[in-house]
Amino acid sequence: MRTINIPFSSCQGLALQNLETRVAAIALTRYCARMDGRQRAPHQLPPGRHGLSHAYVAQNQRERIMSAVVQVARETGYSGLTIREVITAAGVSRRTFYELFSDKDSVFLAAYDHVVGRLAHDVRESTTRGGDWPQQISLGLATFLGRLASDPAVAHLCVVEILAAGPAALSRRSAAMDAFRPFLEPGCREAPDGVQPPPLAVELAIGGVYEVVYTYVLEDRTSELPRLHADLLQIALLPFLGLRRAAAEAARAHRRVPV
Repeated sequence: MRTINIPFSSCQGLALQNLETRVAAIALTRYCARMDGRQRAPHQLPPGRHGLSHAYVAQNQRERIMSAVVQVARETGYSGLTIREVITAAGVSRRTFYELFSDKDSVFLAAYDHVVGRLAHDVRESTTRGGDWPQQISLGLATFLGRLASDPAVAHLCVVEILAAGPAALSRRSAAMDAFRPFLEPGCREAPDGVQPPPLAVELAIGGVYEVVYTYVLEDRTSELPRLHADLLQIALLPFLGLRRAAAEAARAHRRVPV
């Protein structure tokens, strides 16, 4: 058998080279893991096989996209909103976006319907805890203002940007405002004896509150909305109860719901 003699220095070099390769591989693996953690938000699904149903995945992606619309629109406005920015914020591909939505308008309206639906549900739930009609309106209004103040991006989408999104959006806005009519219409039976509320009492109440809320959201003062609860309650009750009783109910609400 022939013996091959390899210099000790060469063996040392090969060992060092292999060690460096292994260290580099470990470092690369750790780096990729860190990058993956940074790029994937907590609500995003894990990559590859995960055993989740197609329906669950589609719903998760749809909600992420709509949430991204709300957040991006706060920064860009409706006119500056792009699908590229939305899918980047949502962490989905362009292909996934078009599997769920047809265009920018469709996703914007879907996001609007989603957040307004949740808002209306919360308001409706809170009104059921009122002992009488003025208290029901007070609780519903407090919830409405509180929800907007807690999420300025949602407030901006629902109150400001919806006005810039075209005829279909304006129609959605009108429908959303009409959804509050059933809360106010019973007020026509609360009027003092011999007093008939004006035919446009409901419109006056909704429009008066909306205009004040719009101004505050537009001026980026959304966090201040809960402080307006008593004043806005008086505006909402005034067409039905008259000045004196509306003021009394607002004062009672202020004591009950301090801000």
